[in-house]
Amino acid sequence: MEAENRRRAPGMSPAARREMIIRTALPLVAEHGMAVTTSQIARAAGIGEATIFRVFSDKDELLDACVVEALRPEHVLAEIEAIPLDQPLAGRLAEASAAIDAYLARMGMVIGALHATGRTGRGGAHPDPGRDTAMTRTRDALADLFEPEGDRLRLPAEQLATIFMGLAFGRSRPPAGPDAPAMSVEDYLDVFLHGALKEGTPA
Repeated sequence: MEAENRRRAPGMSPAARREMIIRTALPLVAEHGMAVTTSQIARAAGIGEATIFRVFSDKDELLDACVVEALRPEHVLAEIEAIPLDQPLAGRLAEASAAIDAYLARMGMVIGALHATGRTGRGGAHPDPGRDTAMTRTRDALADLFEPEGDRLRLPAEQLATIFMGLAFGRSRPPAGPDAPAMSVEDYLDVFLHGALKEGTPA
């Protein structure tokens, strides 16, 4: 009866079916890590388990594809590029920081769950040759957020974007350790935009 109720995989190309399976698998991998089964993924996708093995040779290949998807920057880039430029700079950067936080959280959940359930040593099996390009694209998207301020900037927009990236990515792993007092996004942005010294205080 279950087989009768399960809908057939929609008529789509192998590439589209592969993408659909990966997107369905991601939250399950984040929840169960290595313990997730292809049967669970198939049920969640509304397809037969055999459909998975038409586009993936085995579960390991599917898990590798999930890691690659979690690392892809396209989602965060799209969110940053969609930030309206007519709001104050602090608001723009707060939205960008939230987008980066979400990206790092998703990446951390998937990779962390796999590592916690025994999947180690496969990170180098599929190196990402586009990592440097992705970082450059992220920097350029962030630099665009500074452009409306034009000649008010103390440094070129690209340099400010690079500094902001370091702060944004660093917030996920504070160098002071887990016991250090947590800093809000507002605190980070205030220091980034206005410096460490109070206004009127000599350096």
